[in-house]
Amino acid sequence: MGEDRHEVATLVALAQLPGIGAARLRTLVAAFGSAAAAVQAPAGAIAALPGFSRAAASAIRRCHHSQGERILEALDRIGARALLPEEPEFPPLLLEIPEPPAVLYAWGDLSQLRGPAAAIVGSRDHSAYGADAARLLAAGVARAAVVVSGMARGLDAVAHAAALDAGGRSVGVLGNGFGVVYPAANRDLYQRMVARGCLVTELPPGERPHAGAFPRRNRIISGLCGVTVVVEAALGSGAVITADCALDQGRTVLAVPGPITSATSVGTNRLIQQGAKPALSPADILEELGLTEVPTSAGEPQPSPADLSDLERTLFETLRAQPIHVDALAAAARAETGAVLTALTQLELRGIVRQRPGMIFQIANC
Repeated sequence: MGEDRHEVATLVALAQLPGIGAARLRTLVAAFGSAAAAVQAPAGAIAALPGFSRAAASAIRRCHHSQGERILEALDRIGARALLPEEPEFPPLLLEIPEPPAVLYAWGDLSQLRGPAAAIVGSRDHSAYGADAARLLAAGVARAAVVVSGMARGLDAVAHAAALDAGGRSVGVLGNGFGVVYPAANRDLYQRMVARGCLVTELPPGERPHAGAFPRRNRIISGLCGVTVVVEAALGSGAVITADCALDQGRTVLAVPGPITSATSVGTNRLIQQGAKPALSPADILEELGLTEVPTSAGEPQPSPADLSDLERTLFETLRAQPIHVDALAAAARAETGAVLTALTQLELRGIVRQRPGMIFQIANC
């Protein structure tokens, strides 16, 4: 076990070197028998390998397994893993992309990395229509497949939360290392994803986000999935870049049509104009994955999300029967109106309830 740990630590250390991707790492191991042997090989022998320069050889020679061991220890402390491409837990679809990660850090339920998955991505500055569409699609897809997104502010966060609220599975791809919550507003979602979903990144624990990390993150979002769905996006946005990554990887792209007057629908409408299939329902997405939508009976009550506060759960259970005015909700819950409004706001932000005119609230999908 000690020898295995030493080898993994060396591989992780090598993966941190600029320009040493999965392909070059495989070349090194194949040439010298192991990563541990590669860092001790003569610089000339390393530089003679295809794709390796003298500078790269010098960097490899300076690499030490202790650098990787520090990363593994940080992962151990939080219960996360470093997945290498040859390990069975490494996402199989990710192996098929042109530039897979040399190492993938994963935290949460690793089984969610192997099932059929759809990426649902969209604008940070979205419309109410975009949020409604993302919730509808993510909740429906999550009943039969994994919902993948980028843990960004806006529609990414909406898609993750809707999948979890529906009792489904969700994988979040970070543009930073574990232990850094970005954006800070997603702290609660971050904790929910670790508890009930899975977070992945190719950056080591503690690494801060930077501009170059997000385009590379996008290729992992699409690479994990058979289908990428863009809900709302301006031209040139990160969501459109993710769609481009999907196309480069030979994966299917769908887009949600939007108003021609909306700036956040310009990108999605253009994708449809260029041949992307319109995503009008969860069934459209699941069909591309070869799956059938899981039906829900009209009389079947919506399951209560697992992580509600006592007051939020009381309000949710009360609203199951029918839409109710906030004053009647406060009376039924035996709580102050201010506290009830705060709880309802949290439920509304998560897409669990919605407000009708006259301060009447109801379950969102009713």
